[in-house]
Amino acid sequence: MISNVSPEPTISPELERLLAPPLRVEDLKIPVALITDLIFKLLFNEGDVSLARFVEVLRLHTQVLDDFLARMQQEHLVEITKTGGLGRLSYTYALTDAGTKRARDALERNQYIGPTPVDMDTYRQAIILQTSTRMHLTPEQVKHALKFLILPDGFHRRIGPAVNAGSSLFLYGPPGNGKTTIAQAVAKLLSGTDPIWLPHSLTIGGQVIQIFDPLVHIPWEDKFPSPESKKGTTTGGLGKTGQFAKMDKRWFLFQRPAVMVGGELTMDSLDLRFEPIAKFYEAPLQLKANGGMFLIDDFGRQQLSPQQLLNRWIVPLESGIDFLRLQSGQTLEVPFRQLIVFSTNLDPGDLVDGAFLRRIQMKVEVEGPDEKLFYQIFTTMCKVYNIPFDKNGFVYLLNKWFREPKRVMQAVHPRDILRTIIAICEYEDAPPTLAPDLIDEACRSYFVDLEKKRAWSTAASA
Repeated sequence: MISNVSPEPTISPELERLLAPPLRVEDLKIPVALITDLIFKLLFNEGDVSLARFVEVLRLHTQVLDDFLARMQQEHLVEITKTGGLGRLSYTYALTDAGTKRARDALERNQYIGPTPVDMDTYRQAIILQTSTRMHLTPEQVKHALKFLILPDGFHRRIGPAVNAGSSLFLYGPPGNGKTTIAQAVAKLLSGTDPIWLPHSLTIGGQVIQIFDPLVHIPWEDKFPSPESKKGTTTGGLGKTGQFAKMDKRWFLFQRPAVMVGGELTMDSLDLRFEPIAKFYEAPLQLKANGGMFLIDDFGRQQLSPQQLLNRWIVPLESGIDFLRLQSGQTLEVPFRQLIVFSTNLDPGDLVDGAFLRRIQMKVEVEGPDEKLFYQIFTTMCKVYNIPFDKNGFVYLLNKWFREPKRVMQAVHPRDILRTIIAICEYEDAPPTLAPDLIDEACRSYFVDLEKKRAWSTAASA
């Protein structure tokens, strides 16, 4: 990908100060009991745990954890089972009987074990700092991202400004012309821009909200693997030295996230979801997408209506702020900072009213190809599938299966027809060609005869 992003991205002084590692308990800005519970649960699960292991899992500074463990030792909740040559830094701990009881109580409250959650206020500030500057993708970058698609001249000019604006994009047009593929190209383009620092989880009101999703949050070092990551280890950021060694280890450096949903989207997935067994919350999709992209594919075919989605997001789309609610009734104000992409093959006028469309900054129609573009796509697909292109065969296809029945061309037709020809020829153990009889057989298998379908419906109703 054409990009001016390097393996060692820079960090602003403001963000560096905000994400400085807490060296005292009070600097964590979260309940002390939450950290104590994490220590109890890790000890209960793993038995003997070294200080290094606590640091690895809980992502807290060694001094902070040592202070906690020393106090818990004084209260006879943990005991030292092994010492080493580095003083307290080499100690290994286990639960006492009293500590085991406390650990069971901690697991009753919730079963979250992982990086120590970050307070909501720090999260808000970090997201705003990392999304307040507009992206600047160049025409060359956008054209490069779309290069595997055959699109009308200048199409990149419809996409680039919307991505740079970073607000919202509405892709519409007939099915089979690449709307989803365009959106996926945009997601890949965003993943190659400057990475983003995100926490594994948040806490507010003593509750834990897990943001991290392995399907959405891809470590930045996966893009630029370090020798450590190739060996199967990870730093959760970049390197163990340099400016990133000074960062709060509860924050991880990720590629810009991309959340993609289709007809399975429900209203519940846009709100905090409480896990009744684990007893902590999973972040809604738009919270996971912060700093990246949220694609709603097949818009209008979801279980919730477009109007319901409008009512849910009308304020976030305008203000950049979303409101979530805990089971206790407490309302959270969280940033709503991602590129929202709607993709539909339905008529926008039938889906939503003008008020909704006004709130979507850019609208891009992805039209079906004309004959010239269809020819370019077809010849390209012939090369991809190693089928000798035959102009007479192509003209035959065009006349009989598109011009005569007045069938609307779709960009996906060449690929699908050629795949069908290949399947037929493989069955007969013959080389694929663009012979008229093969084209007819493939098209009869691929296209639905609407006249016959209407006749069947009429006969059935009679």
